[in-house]
Formats: sequence, C-alpha cells, structure tokens
Amino acid sequence: MRRTIIGFIITVALGCLGVAPLVPEAQPPMHVHRIGVLWGPTTPEQDPYVRAFLEGMRTLGYVEGQNLVMEYRVAAGQYERFPAFAAELVRLKVDVLLMGNTPAALAAKAATTTIPIVMVALSDPVGNGLVASLARPGGNITGSAALNPEVVGKQLELLKDVLPTISRVAVLWNPANPGSALMVRAADVAAQAVGVQVHRVEARGPEAFDSAFAAMTSAHAGALLMVPDPMFLLHRSRLAELAATRHLPTMYNSRAFVEAGGLIGYGVSQLDAWRRAATYVDKILQGAKPADLPVEQPTKFELIINLKTAKALGLTMPPSLLLLADEVIQ
Repeated sequence: MRRTIIGFIITVALGCLGVAPLVPEAQPPMHVHRIGVLWGPTTPEQDPYVRAFLEGMRTLGYVEGQNLVMEYRVAAGQYERFPAFAAELVRLKVDVLLMGNTPAALAAKAATTTIPIVMVALSDPVGNGLVASLARPGGNITGSAALNPEVVGKQLELLKDVLPTISRVAVLWNPANPGSALMVRAADVAAQAVGVQVHRVEARGPEAFDSAFAAMTSAHAGALLMVPDPMFLLHRSRLAELAATRHLPTMYNSRAFVEAGGLIGYGVSQLDAWRRAATYVDKILQGAKPADLPVEQPTKFELIINLKTAKALGLTMPPSLLLLADEVIQ
C-alpha cells in the first residue's frame, strides 16, 4: 500500500512538472528479407555453395531465421520444372532471385522483369540473352560470369600435361542446358591448339550415363572433359565411379567433383563466387538497381587434384602440376 501511494504521488508530481513518466520505448519490428533460389541439385541447405552465400550474407548483417528467409525450389536436375518454380517464387514476392545455372536464370528472366535477379558464375550471360553487356547489364539481372569457354583451353592443356601422348578427349555435355553448347564449341577450338581430337558425347539424364561411357570407350577416348551442368553435379559420385571403371582420367570444373573421387578440377572458385554474390544481394536490398551494377568477372580460380584417384589410374602427376595445385587430396 505504501509503495502504491508513493508511486501515485511521484506520477502526479511529474505530471505537474510537465515530465512524462519513463515508459520503455517500443522497438521497430525487424525487416525480414526474402531470397528466392532456383536450385538444380538437391538439399540446398547442406550444399557448400549455399553455405558460402549465407556466410557472405552474415558478414553483411543478414542472419537466416532473423532478418533473412531463404526460399528454395529444387528441380533435382529436371530443368523443365524451373519455369513453374520461378513463377511460384515471383508470386511469393521475394526481394531477390538468386540463380546458379543458366536454365534457372532463363526461367527467372521469363517469369519477371521487376524482381531483381542475381546470377552466380554463369557462362556467357551476354550470348545467352540474360544481360545486354557485362558493363551495362540493363534490365533486372546482374551478378557474375564464369568465363567457362575461356577456361576450357586451360583444362585441355592441363590434361595434356598429365597425359602427354593423349590424342582423343571425350567431352560429356547436356544439350538440355543452353549454357553448354558454347562450352562444347570452345572445346573444339581449344583441342586444335593442344593437338587432340574431341569426341562429343551427350547425356540428358542419369539414365544415359552408362551408354555415354560405353560410347567413350568405343571411340578410344584417352581422357574425359566434363562440361559443367547441375545434373552432373547432382550425380557427381556416380560419374566419378564410371570414369574410374572405364579408366578415364577426367577433368572437371570444380572441387566438388574431385572431392567425390574425380581426378582433377580446374575452374572458377565456386565457393568464392557464391560468397561474393552476397555483396550484389546486399546492394540491391539497400536500393541499388541491377541495371546499374556491372557483371563481375571471376578473379579467383582453383586447381584441385585427387592423388588417390591418380594412383588408382596408374598415373604419375607431374611435380610442377602438384606445386601449382591449390589443394591435393591424398
């Protein structure tokens, strides 16, 4: 009773003096940003590329479950599902769409001209009609390009270093991926420069893998160059096993394949590209327009060698190549 009376007297006194009693100030609600991702492989939450992106976002102040929500739509290698998934993400009114492969980016472009789209390390975004130019992308798309066609020449050179007497290289590609045709043409040109012949082999799905590798053997291919594709990434362990069974030294574009048992990988650091994609998303969330953000070209490449696979294939890796490698898996 005494405390109640004293509190009443203090409140009245403050009122007479024109001073408002202290009341806890209401905090404004935290704005939650929603990012939509069209994903080719499965389990994006466990994927190292997605984790790299989320790490990049955390350094910029975005924490999943607090002020960031990720909306994944997983095609599991079935590109025909991308248009419906893109339309679904547009209906959710996500703040930004994040695309890691060309079929997904094309589906997103067809679904919206207003929601910003950030692409991550895509081959030839100009040639595929995603942006007007790298310096001035225009429209609602920006991000990073992978320069994969230029990388193909270096990949063939590295294969030649490992196998100096090689004369024929099989090239496995998925014609359902619009970004792959340019890579195959680049392989044709680069093969002439290093003195090897290219034997193209198609695989639109995992059901074609066995016949594809049988065709490589029939063509007497001495090595394999695998064109980047989300469907291949999804089945990387099986592809590495088939390459080992057929005794085919194989060049890939990323560490994920080498970690799954492949021989050698050279290309743009996908982890770095996904981490850097966070800076584009942040700028857009802060109000920047994709049309005003130039497309970034890669600055970090990596060479990964699986020495255990080399030994299983009976290969001795050149010491100079091992010294150049960013990582050697024992």
